[in-house]
Amino acid sequence: MDSDQLAALRTPAGMTALTAAGAVAGGDPLAAAAALRSAGVPAGLAAAALTQTELRRRAVAKFGPDAAGMFFTRAGLEQATRSVVADRRAVRLRAAGVRTLADLGCGLGADAIAAARAGIRVYGVEADPVTAAMAAANAGATGVADRFTVSRGDATRFDVTDVDGGPVDAVFCDPARRRAGTGRRVFDPAAYSPPWDFLLGLADRIPRTVFKVAPGIDHALLPPGAEGEWVSVGGDLVEATVWCGPLGAAPRRATLLTGAATHELTGTGAVRAPVGPVRRYLYDPDGAVVRSHLVAEFAETVDGTLADPDIAYVYADSARPTPFARCLEVVDSLPFSLKRLRTLLRGLGIGRVEILKRGSALEPERLRRDLRLTGTEPISLVLTRIADAPVVLLCRPVPPPGADAAERR
Repeated sequence: MDSDQLAALRTPAGMTALTAAGAVAGGDPLAAAAALRSAGVPAGLAAAALTQTELRRRAVAKFGPDAAGMFFTRAGLEQATRSVVADRRAVRLRAAGVRTLADLGCGLGADAIAAARAGIRVYGVEADPVTAAMAAANAGATGVADRFTVSRGDATRFDVTDVDGGPVDAVFCDPARRRAGTGRRVFDPAAYSPPWDFLLGLADRIPRTVFKVAPGIDHALLPPGAEGEWVSVGGDLVEATVWCGPLGAAPRRATLLTGAATHELTGTGAVRAPVGPVRRYLYDPDGAVVRSHLVAEFAETVDGTLADPDIAYVYADSARPTPFARCLEVVDSLPFSLKRLRTLLRGLGIGRVEILKRGSALEPERLRRDLRLTGTEPISLVLTRIADAPVVLLCRPVPPPGADAAERR
């Protein structure tokens, strides 16, 4: 989409086209386009309206009902922060006393809108003209245009120390982690846009600086004294955030957002968990716990140990309710052998297999095919390594507290 198409969508005719697109989208795209054209919508406007309608439907998962009135690009939507994560970050910034915030590279405005709703005055900067225009439109659509304004420009040239006569209280930056033109992911922080050195330099100018990074970032890159936070939503690891200066409350934090609940685990990220034998119960920690290097802190909460010092499966003698890991009961353990495993599972009448793995090179789908099971009973297989030897654990999931009878079968 270009600036002219966006401008056209924001006219009365464009709004009518969006409404019409919403009524016909979701099926055959060619038929939907034909329906709009037969209703008198010009071809270019029809295409833009159908694209926005598709993106808005996809955006509901991140933005909820607000998505219906917002504007998106495909790349911008993919990188945009989920509203539940942005809202929590905004609340934390507000609680830390932040009243003015520079959002450098604000994208479509997800984080800025959340901060503005929390009562923070946000100054957004965005280099791409279409994205900047969409961010401004989204500020209006969500009712925060009086607290979130967008200027088009280079984030690296924006003077965070002189905004309306003085420095902002805090800076947020979500650097682009895909290459322009190709859309390929960027894994080296030095190739982020803005680059890593610029992000680190922000904290020298504005101590209360926050930046979003890929969850797989090397801990050694985090600036001294900063907090690294890894966030999962409904069990999916979605982002990592670096909180600098006085905003850092703990060296490492794992935050799990599940429904209306928030669960946090903190620690140094440097503790090693004790090692012991495989025990009756296996805990598979949430990705946020693993990536934040807080497996040892989690293991302590369940009186658990590792069977291998480098593999994040925690073993314990009891099943304890915990939001930080999934619990399975270990019913058998054996050195990995395809032939032996197949014979054992067939003897148990197994036909439905869930396969988990850590520290194993085996491909789950290929193993599933090679097992050639014909039974009806379910089992969970955990492929792992103990003392450098491949091992398979036969497990059954432990139902969470309050699970009904149907879930227990």
